Amino acid sequence: MRNATVFVSEFVLHCEVTSEIRSFTVVALAIVYLVTLVGNLLVLLVIILDHHLQTPMFFLIGTLAVIDLLHNTNLIPKMMALLLFDTSPVPFGACLAQMFLVFHLEIVESFLFTVMAYDRYIAVIHPLRYPQLVNGRTVWAGVLLCNVLSGMPMTVYLVFVHELSFCRTNVLPYCFCDFASMVLVSCTDNSKYLHFLSTTATTLGFGTLAITLFSYGRIAHAALKISSSEGKGKVFDVLITHLLVVLLFYLPLLSAFILPGVGVKLSTEAYNALVIIGTVVPPMINPIIYSFRNKEMKNTIKKLFTGKRTTPGINDHKIRQKGNEAFRGKVESNVNLK
Repeated sequence: MRNATVFVSEFVLHCEVTSEIRSFTVVALAIVYLVTLVGNLLVLLVIILDHHLQTPMFFLIGTLAVIDLLHNTNLIPKMMALLLFDTSPVPFGACLAQMFLVFHLEIVESFLFTVMAYDRYIAVIHPLRYPQLVNGRTVWAGVLLCNVLSGMPMTVYLVFVHELSFCRTNVLPYCFCDFASMVLVSCTDNSKYLHFLSTTATTLGFGTLAITLFSYGRIAHAALKISSSEGKGKVFDVLITHLLVVLLFYLPLLSAFILPGVGVKLSTEAYNALVIIGTVVPPMINPIIYSFRNKEMKNTIKKLFTGKRTTPGINDHKIRQKGNEAFRGKVESNVNLK
């Protein structure tokens, strides 16, 4: 490598998991991956088979399912192999590919959470304009824009990795290829790499989180106008569960990526735990929260396995009553309570 360093053709991953909990970790990862596969594949199958679900909202849910499948497939099998068989050496190019895919999917997912929250915001706050503002073309454009915006910082990360010199070791104390770990084990003395990581995490993370929280806040404000306590409870139940999943994704990753760049040194165990929780757990939970609580989705799944369809719930376009009952139906339906 440049500056009289040894050329690194591969990295050696060292997943710091003690032997006492290694078996438990492997079993836990296997369960997470199995639930991720079954849940997200079922979501995609149901959306493909039922043309009534081929709407902008379910297209976004299907896109989230694809991202989650790619995310955990990129990480969990390799982590399990590392823990079981100690297959730690990873070629330089393969390591960069894994790092790129991890970062890219995380950034795209943060944008997608924002788009999904904004979609529900328009449906609840501006229902009459929803068909004009949200359609197949705008949703495709939104997903494409998410990927384009993610590719911009990822190009910089790839350039930075090729600037790093590894004169001391090529062992990464981590369970998969990670940019921050590469920087910390390199002998390149330049703080710009971690600062850029913290800056992008702060800008993209807090920016998308703020828009998401604003959308949920406006929906919650609309829900307060519902006179029925049962209706309010249903709306806030959905909002709280959605918010918990969003925070489970954001908080661990933002903590892991921002703190090192501002001078807070995390232990290897703490950093590993934060990133792994924020990376592999949400893909397992997302189908349950965003899909299987939806009555249309549940009806289609029941039809798929039993051949029978339950009586569909009352959609807001069928409600003809006036006043608070109509508003309650609109909010509950558009928040994805059906």
